[in-house]
Amino acid sequence: MNCSSIPDYTHTLDLVVALGGIPSAFFFLFPTDYPVNYQSAKSKVMNNKKKNEGQTDFSYYGLYLLDYLRTNKFEQADDTAFIRERADRAAETYERARLEGYPADGAQELAMDTLLRGLHYSRYAILREVVENEFADEVPEEKREAFVLKLLPLVGNVFSVYDLS
Repeated sequence: MNCSSIPDYTHTLDLVVALGGIPSAFFFLFPTDYPVNYQSAKSKVMNNKKKNEGQTDFSYYGLYLLDYLRTNKFEQADDTAFIRERADRAAETYERARLEGYPADGAQELAMDTLLRGLHYSRYAILREVVENEFADEVPEEKREAFVLKLLPLVGNVFSVYDLS
């Protein structure tokens, strides 16, 4: 196969989206006289249910947001409707930006801004940072996580005074 006949796609994500997913994105690379038979990625995901227990079928943006919310212990981490709505808006922002001529990196930055808007400070992250910075000598590093989780419900009134978005 002559590699010079393969187009140079610098924005692979755009190509994959335009061609409808990973399997069809690379179909043009291997011209054949017989039909190419491949299993869809969705069927493989559904067969690994035990492996993905506790996660729903989210897009890239949905999975990113889910990880961000869980890592920073946001209350919305269990709200699948919230995650789907934000992920859909981020994907629409990316698509609209690309259609308007933004480069892939610029469109991704706009999409991530849409995805994470208002989610910059979680109560957990703020409290963890305070404990790490102000009580590093009093609370050993290996006990900080448990200490922060135990302290979090007790300081809820303090957070209600401030806008954390």
